[in-house]
Amino acid sequence: MLKTNGINQTDVLLEDIADYVMKKEIISDEAYETARYVLLDTIGCGILALHYPECTKLLGPVVPGTVVPNGTRVPGTSYVLDPVKGAFNIGCMIRWLDYNDTWLAAEWGHPSDNLGGILAVADYVSRVNMAEGKKALSVRDVLEMMIKAHEIQGVLALENSLNRVGLDHVLFVKVATAAVVTKALGGTREEIIHALSNAWIDNSSLRTYRHTPNTGSRKSWAAGDATSRAVQLAMMALKGEMGYPTALSAPGWGFQDVLFNKKELKLSRKLDSYVMENVLFKVSYPAEFHAQTAAECAVKLHPEVKDRLEEIDKIKITTHESAIRIIDKEGPLNNPADRDHCIQYITAVGLIHGDVTADHYEDEAAADERIDRLRNKMLIVENEQYTMDYLDPSKRSIANAIQIYYKDGSVSEFVECEYPLGHRFRREEAVPKIINKFIDNISTHYSHKQQIRIQEACLEPDVLSNLKVNEFMDLFII
Repeated sequence: MLKTNGINQTDVLLEDIADYVMKKEIISDEAYETARYVLLDTIGCGILALHYPECTKLLGPVVPGTVVPNGTRVPGTSYVLDPVKGAFNIGCMIRWLDYNDTWLAAEWGHPSDNLGGILAVADYVSRVNMAEGKKALSVRDVLEMMIKAHEIQGVLALENSLNRVGLDHVLFVKVATAAVVTKALGGTREEIIHALSNAWIDNSSLRTYRHTPNTGSRKSWAAGDATSRAVQLAMMALKGEMGYPTALSAPGWGFQDVLFNKKELKLSRKLDSYVMENVLFKVSYPAEFHAQTAAECAVKLHPEVKDRLEEIDKIKITTHESAIRIIDKEGPLNNPADRDHCIQYITAVGLIHGDVTADHYEDEAAADERIDRLRNKMLIVENEQYTMDYLDPSKRSIANAIQIYYKDGSVSEFVECEYPLGHRFRREEAVPKIINKFIDNISTHYSHKQQIRIQEACLEPDVLSNLKVNEFMDLFII
């Protein structure tokens, strides 16, 4: 759909997003409170990822030793980078373990991935402003950017399925980040549209690195790549680089005709703060979100089955269609990225160990022959009601159930979990665990003195909101 102004035509989607970013006042206290938990959870997950060399090898400047004046700080490190590379570093860290917030709809994704670009730009802008005698951005400004980026990515995901055409969801990260950081850099409405149009023209990566036989570690840095590219496009727009007003709808050459089966992209609801209010937290287990409730069920069954593993004849997993399409995997699993996106692997680990941690996906843990023996006994069945409730906007459930059948003919309890701990319906139960998770994650990397300093600044809502972004980022440097 186009908006016409004289001889100029612009895709309405681009204008709607730009108007939302420029004009919408976010008044939801729930959204700001949830965004604060998302910020802490995401930073904590990034810090925990620094213990994995496959992640840290990707971090730092392009040229070793480079330090950028007024540059972006990368939490948990001593790097001072340009905002584009800083966005990649932060984005890579926070996505590496697949352990923070998630959004499930026609398209899936992790709206917190936008924090790579948001934090990088907010830190850079704050330091430049301070050097020029101007006001730094506050963490409250970051929370507003997060709410808007979550909303753009999440509402796009409600009915526009990239996975159905083989494209990866990180395109929506690129679009959302481009919109909010262009404004943060001082961009106009027109410049936001220019950056947005270039983000869509970039297209997106293929999803093949998330699926057999190509599942690999790119899925852990793809969002960092997308959010950093968004920062680059935003900075180009502020230098006067042109945009493309019908990047989506141009006949024959636009995104919709070339890559979206000629379907019209649309926003199915008015942009506000719905996504942040309903976002899903990964509280207990670093596992692909469609398997979170399966992990809860498996852990609940662990005390019964831990000493009867060899007596098991069959394990029935009842699930929803999206889980079957994404994480139902048979055969060899070649690396951690393959394993943490396999519902059978996650279930087996939960049954065996009574827990699921990031270390359970590493090669040493995967060498446990009991895991594959249990996987080979698993039957995956769709419950159509689970699928319907997954898509119902008033429920947004992610249901799984597990039942164990033993060789002697006996059967375990039918253990069902419709809503994972991180769901909005269980938010009150989850919040203390989110805070404890953050404290535990930072304890893996910082001295006791620095941990106390971080907690004093971050766990008091008013203190955190009023903190300058550069001061917030300085809390986490080494």
